[in-house]
Amino acid sequence: MAFRRDIVDLSGAYLAPYDTVRMEVDLAADERERYHEARATYLTFLRRHGIQIASPAGWSTFILRASQGDEGRQALDAYRAQRQLAFAARAKLDCLEDLLQQHRQDRTIVFTEDNATVYEISRRFLIPAMTHQSRVTERSEILAGLADGTYGAIVTSKVLNEGVDVPSANVAIVVSGSGSVREHVQRLGRVLRKQRGKRATLYEIVARDTTEAQTSSRRRDHSAYR
Repeated sequence: MAFRRDIVDLSGAYLAPYDTVRMEVDLAADERERYHEARATYLTFLRRHGIQIASPAGWSTFILRASQGDEGRQALDAYRAQRQLAFAARAKLDCLEDLLQQHRQDRTIVFTEDNATVYEISRRFLIPAMTHQSRVTERSEILAGLADGTYGAIVTSKVLNEGVDVPSANVAIVVSGSGSVREHVQRLGRVLRKQRGKRATLYEIVARDTTEAQTSSRRRDHSAYR
């Protein structure tokens, strides 16, 4: 017999109560121009080769075709470029700066989809970075520093998605992520360890009018965000 309880059922009793906040920002004019150029290149390639990217075999078909010539490689580069423009838009980092300042007395975990953005955020805001490249001892030291207040915030890509207990953290900021519902719920879960007087907040910063907005809607398809 299986028994399941959702986050919403456990919030307040076994997990900390929480709020979720979705914040939309705009690409700058030059970013918007480059985004549309890259997306047009990518979509033109898909249409020319009859690739339905949403189909079960769509992505693997795209990767196979992209490896077969210069046009395909340009389409793959364009796909990556439009994603990166949305993931690390300047307005996102400005918004992140405001949130880190607002929560400077809290314990914050910043999540991104890719390591490049992790390191960019780490350099800009002088906060520790954790990726799959970080040694186990380094990860332990960073988490201990977050717990004892040495660090007010840390930034990571996927190494804290699951299996890590971070009871001191009460703010999560998702700068970018995949469309996975599970991943998004796991990121929320990192700040829900119950402590006296604790109320957690998960922020999600989304680039308006990009495919990321659709990705955000997919990954929020869970009772925890309703």
